Amino acid sequence: MAQTATFPTPVQLSLRVLTGISVCHLLNDMVQSLLPSIYPILKSSFHLTFGEIGLVTLAYQLTASLLQPFVGQYTDKRPLPYSLPFGMVFTLIGLILMGLAFNLGSLLLAAVLIGLGSAIFHPESSRVARLASGGQHGLAQSFFQVGGNAGSAIGPLLAALIVLPRGQIGVLWFSIAALLAIPLLLRVARWYESIHIRRPVGKVGAAYQATAVPTGQVILALALLLILIFSKYFYLASISNYYTFYLIEHFGVSIRSAQIHLFVFLGAVAAGTLIGGPVGDRYGRKLVILGSIFGVLPFTLMLPHANLSWTGPLTFVIGFILSSAFSAILVYGQELIPGRIGMVSGLFFGFAFGMGGIGAAVLGQLADSFGVVNVYKITAWLPALGLFAIFLPRVQHDRAY
Repeated sequence: MAQTATFPTPVQLSLRVLTGISVCHLLNDMVQSLLPSIYPILKSSFHLTFGEIGLVTLAYQLTASLLQPFVGQYTDKRPLPYSLPFGMVFTLIGLILMGLAFNLGSLLLAAVLIGLGSAIFHPESSRVARLASGGQHGLAQSFFQVGGNAGSAIGPLLAALIVLPRGQIGVLWFSIAALLAIPLLLRVARWYESIHIRRPVGKVGAAYQATAVPTGQVILALALLLILIFSKYFYLASISNYYTFYLIEHFGVSIRSAQIHLFVFLGAVAAGTLIGGPVGDRYGRKLVILGSIFGVLPFTLMLPHANLSWTGPLTFVIGFILSSAFSAILVYGQELIPGRIGMVSGLFFGFAFGMGGIGAAVLGQLADSFGVVNVYKITAWLPALGLFAIFLPRVQHDRAY
């Protein structure tokens, strides 16, 4: 018989720990958002095509995507608290290499190292958020997620202020963020370690029984959730990676203005993320998932036909509504398979990053062939896949870790 994983008993809500891990998520994702923010600089410096830009994103996101589920599955059985600061070291090395890169190959290697840091960070940090939730799982995941989304929103703004005037070498300033995150993650790791050492543990098997969902429905629900993540992150890839090019080509705005527009969109994503978790706690995850993904469809269909005055408000609404889904999806999956928090978190984070990477590569090729404006006419229909949320089974909220 395979070894059964164990998990600690619930602890009280710890805002100190949630704040710490959320701040680290902010710093981590601020660094990661640097990539799409400096694409115009890299495209000019290295004479890259849109397809090659997509490859850089693919190298980063596929590294994170492929490794995260394995990291999560391993740490479900053998928690590794100090993997959190260790993963940030890879991010630091990747940033330094990115600032000093001299060709496409070195850019790809830097992206892989940053992706490796992300793969180590996300499953365990998501587990920490759940451990510190005090049973308010949606609230804790939203609090954790909003740190990452806030970092993603700040990244383009800092890129405009720091990297744009200095060029590629300005990337090195972002290594300060990784240096700040390492000691914070060391403190979180010590708290995390104390939970596993000092608290009694229980068997995962009891947690599985709490869901009362047949195995076939669990498999179907996971498949549906992956379809929903695909639609969400494939669409987000079009905004995160090519929105600045769309604004520059379609409306003739400056690079700085385009980056500010991207900051506004990512700020809306952060705000929507904060709302999704608590609403899911109160009214149910399934309702939030359906309303977030399918509900954004009218706005995505309008976006390619809007003028500049309406483009900003529309992308704000799209970011706000669409972003509320992921915390609900993640907690729904954790409640569907309790006791496998790391595996579920790694699978969903990894698949999300993978879809973002594949989306960046595919959409880059489409932009090269048909123009970046037509990309938004194609991706506008992706939120229609949100209708699949109707078929998700109802899962009772549980307190299993």
